[in-house]
Amino acid sequence: MTVLTAVVIVLINVSIYVFMSMLYRRFHIPVLMPALTASFTIVVLLLFFRIPYDTYMIGGQWINQLLGPAVVSLAYPLYKQRHVLRRNLPVILGGTLMGLIVGMFSGIFLAMALGFPKLYVISLLPKSITTAVAIQISSNLGGESSLTSAFVMLAGFTGAIGGPYIIKFFRIKGEVGIGIGLGTASHALGTAKAMEYGEESVSMSSVAMTVCAIAGSCVAPVITWLLYH
Repeated sequence: MTVLTAVVIVLINVSIYVFMSMLYRRFHIPVLMPALTASFTIVVLLLFFRIPYDTYMIGGQWINQLLGPAVVSLAYPLYKQRHVLRRNLPVILGGTLMGLIVGMFSGIFLAMALGFPKLYVISLLPKSITTAVAIQISSNLGGESSLTSAFVMLAGFTGAIGGPYIIKFFRIKGEVGIGIGLGTASHALGTAKAMEYGEESVSMSSVAMTVCAIAGSCVAPVITWLLYH
């Protein structure tokens, strides 16, 4: 029975994602990106039919286990574009680190200006870092992992949806710049969006996402110490 439940849940998830992908290809509006619309649809279905989260995760964990191989697969386009990485290494590192710092400070300053308590500020700090690393950083600094997850998702969807408009407004044409911007601001979701701009963008976005995770682990404790000591 457990296996049957898992198979049904996986098939429903895949079917919804395929349908939303077809819808996105038909209209190609950023707000209709499959990751957002499919997630929203699944949440609505779970709430409507009152399906417990633990029941959903019987099949959801099968999909979750594919996350690791999916991340590792990003190494392939990166390898193919290694010459671009070597040629633009200072630009990539400089742009990524600056984007990370601006993203962190803009978030915490806004939160402090609005009077958010320390717990919320710290939980918001690693919002531009991929989820697994962001949760660990937040927990170590005294934040709430569930809040951090929500902020990371919000940053990811905001960047993936708003990024194309910003790219178009500023007439950014270079795939390196597009990849760095999306990967730095929106981590995995930004990298998924970068796939639409070309292999070079995907490679640079995956590099930016990785650099943000490593640098953010070092920078976040320093920022927290400066703010609260």
